[in-house]
Amino acid sequence: MAAVVVLLSTMSTDAVAQKKYNAGATDTEIKIGNIMPYSGPASAYGVIGKTEQAYFAKINAEGGINGRKINFISYDDAYSPPKTVEQARKLVESDEVLLIFNSLGTPPNSAIHEYMNSKKVPQLFVATGATKWDDPKNFPWTIGWQPNYQSEARIYAKYILREKPNAKIAVLYQNDDYGKDYLKGLKDGLGAKAASMIVAEESYETSEPTINNHIVRLHSSGADVFFNITTPKFAAQAIKKAFLIGWKPTHFLNNVSASIGSVIKPAGFEHSQGIISAAYLKDALDPQWKDDKGMKAYYDFLENDFPEGNRADGSVIYGYNVARTLVEVLQKCGDNLTRENIMKQAASLKEFSSGTLLPGIAINTSPQDFAPIQRMQLMRFKGERWELFGDVISGEVSG
Repeated sequence: MAAVVVLLSTMSTDAVAQKKYNAGATDTEIKIGNIMPYSGPASAYGVIGKTEQAYFAKINAEGGINGRKINFISYDDAYSPPKTVEQARKLVESDEVLLIFNSLGTPPNSAIHEYMNSKKVPQLFVATGATKWDDPKNFPWTIGWQPNYQSEARIYAKYILREKPNAKIAVLYQNDDYGKDYLKGLKDGLGAKAASMIVAEESYETSEPTINNHIVRLHSSGADVFFNITTPKFAAQAIKKAFLIGWKPTHFLNNVSASIGSVIKPAGFEHSQGIISAAYLKDALDPQWKDDKGMKAYYDFLENDFPEGNRADGSVIYGYNVARTLVEVLQKCGDNLTRENIMKQAASLKEFSSGTLLPGIAINTSPQDFAPIQRMQLMRFKGERWELFGDVISGEVSG
């Protein structure tokens, strides 16, 4: 009898030892925090949080992750860094979430960057392409997801140098880390020719109601290339104003504002012809993907779990993909739902496809590489949709 008691005790201890939790995780729940601009100048991105909520609800309805349901707590910061700090503290210290996932914006995430790392709480798959998120040595608790802004801008620079070597370039950029990161990538990509090719730069503040006056000044510079580094509200304004004043440069639009639903359609299809951007996700409106397995799964998600999701809005398919990536990480964690293991699994993704990445693009991370997606393909707007062209390319920042 004594031997049996000892054996049962050992088995019980082993069973308990197999499960490891930090705050925010239990046998039945995984508590995930999120911060989104549901209001304010970047509110067009709020649909990302709504898409993620719908996807996690789908996962919960299917039994959850290893038997645990996701409790997704998402707060509005109105794209205001002081509010982001307030919401992050609430999530970590009051709600006691396991991690903060895919919070949006470079300035907002910059405001909580040091705080999250000092607390050793994962700042996972941030919804911003700033280059700074790929710094595992100094910020081991923060990891990016989408291609970084400098790499994307270098891709445009390569195209300009090849196709328009005598270009006169005008740049409109948001006056913060997001805008300056893109601008640095463009200048680095142009190299020694940047000083002579860039003939005008205009920065704007998110508090400005319109950027029309900036477009007029850029037009007067005589530039024949326009690099539009703006978030959706201002991107739509810039496209429309350039058309209305008769400015017809080769127009490059940053990927974060390439959504047909939230930018191109409001700006006007007729005003947007020929705009060039870059993609890493399949376009839900592109007929070439109609029989694609990953896209069919996405269409099923929209029909059955998120019917209010706009197929034309690139932010919806973005939210779907990044949510799938988090689910992959949590599944790999098994019963070891510690913050340390979450970062370990997030930094161990190999050739993972989050659902609708373009062919030739996959998610790869390592303990030394916190930049999951590093390749893109150029695309041009024609008619009522984007058309891909050229090869899948990289804009190596380290190169």
